[in-house]
Amino acid sequence: MNADLEKNSIYEVSKEYPDDSSSADKSNGSVEEAPTTIMGKFNKFMNSMNAETRGIERIPEEEQTDTSMWNTASMFFGCNMVIATVSIGCLGITVFGLDFWSAFLTIVFFNFLGTLSVAFFSTFGPYFGLRQMVLTRFWFGAYTVKIPAFINLVSCVGWTAVNTIVSAQLLHTVNNGSLPPWAGVLIISLITFVVTFFGYHVVHQFEKYSWIPNVTIFLIMAIRLGMSKQFTYGTMVGGRTTAGNVLSFGATVYGFATGWTAIASDYTAYKPKSTSRLKIFFSVYGGLNFPLMVAMILGAAMATGTIKNTEWAQAYEDNSIGGLFYMVLVQDSLHGFGQFCLVLLALSTVSNNTPNLYSLGLTAQTFWEKFRKIPRGVWTLIGTGVSIAISIPAYYIFDSVISNFMNLIGYWLAIYTAISASEHFFFKKGFKGYNPEDFDNAKKLPPGIAAGIAFAFGAAGTAVGMAQVWWTGPLAKPIGTYGGDIGFELAFGFAFVVYNCLRPFELKYFGR
Repeated sequence: MNADLEKNSIYEVSKEYPDDSSSADKSNGSVEEAPTTIMGKFNKFMNSMNAETRGIERIPEEEQTDTSMWNTASMFFGCNMVIATVSIGCLGITVFGLDFWSAFLTIVFFNFLGTLSVAFFSTFGPYFGLRQMVLTRFWFGAYTVKIPAFINLVSCVGWTAVNTIVSAQLLHTVNNGSLPPWAGVLIISLITFVVTFFGYHVVHQFEKYSWIPNVTIFLIMAIRLGMSKQFTYGTMVGGRTTAGNVLSFGATVYGFATGWTAIASDYTAYKPKSTSRLKIFFSVYGGLNFPLMVAMILGAAMATGTIKNTEWAQAYEDNSIGGLFYMVLVQDSLHGFGQFCLVLLALSTVSNNTPNLYSLGLTAQTFWEKFRKIPRGVWTLIGTGVSIAISIPAYYIFDSVISNFMNLIGYWLAIYTAISASEHFFFKKGFKGYNPEDFDNAKKLPPGIAAGIAFAFGAAGTAVGMAQVWWTGPLAKPIGTYGGDIGFELAFGFAFVVYNCLRPFELKYFGR
């Protein structure tokens, strides 16, 4: 690298954003700007609101004061005990044609598998004081990191839009459709923006309590479902087609559960460096799996009603998950109070969208150095605007298209995990192999060649193993009548093998 290129490297710490704890406002993690500049005025405003202004700069140890394990667990508990999770459980019955027990076992196994990477990468936050996409530089290098960063940007915005559409559908069913879908999108989006705008500590406080009304309503729904007598266990059958459907449903469950992997350490970075990694791991693992399993199993149980009752099946066909909730809570059930419960459940999507919008800004700042000059709070506003722009037309025109696209996005995290875990365990030899200060120094990070090639091979593994509405890979087709999705398994395997074959040569010739 020549001197001019080195000087202008996009990963050199700029004067405006020094990685120096003396430049940070200790009260909220802000980075100082001249008070006369636009950013300086914005930071002053954020400080007056006691909002977080820190971006992807490393968090000094004196600011790592979040010692609560319940904060850690409730963060993921709150954002998964929502209707979006219930809707995933429904798919096992309505789309993949499984009986209840087959769906139940698939939900349990693939959630346990998918959340392992989230819990693992959460343990990196306290040690480094860095966000997940910034940490990714240690595994992908300073330049190849743009690949996962870009995909994660799309993922954050896309899942926010999908979740918002689901809630708008639910709000639209209330009071005979008196609330227009576009209004439901605006309501959900604006509430999410307000919560996310204030940053890390407010997000954690919100998630700590947001699950309480949802758990209460889910309990009411379980009771009402039992009273309706529409639930059925179905008949468990074997065979290649059932195996294929289990694999395909499992891929959907895995993709949803592991979706938090790319933002995992964002929510543990303020914890003290001395925090037990085991405690963090099991706090996150438990905080994820309990709501994921409860909500998905409830969704599967509700969906069995579409088998016994044609009216329930039609309601699901017309209004998706919103129609099914309506049949359980309102129709011949709780009437006005049931509609009130629907409104509360629709608002629960705020809990699910908040982490996406918070991490959006941190990912953008990692993607391109110049984006660091745009404060995290402004990125929250930008993300909200883009999500609204997607959600409203998607509600009417291409909601199934965007949902299928987001399911495809989930495969990449298997590739990400294969590369990152390989580098950590086999080449870094654990946490002692890192120098956290190198996060912004391209000359001391991996070149990223091995990671880039492994990523491409992982994508190829996805293509030959996936089974989606618009594409079934050649290795997935023979598994039953409809194919069986083994995309994420092959993506992980291909990336793992290629990376571990190429990385030794990269170390030999580049020395890093």
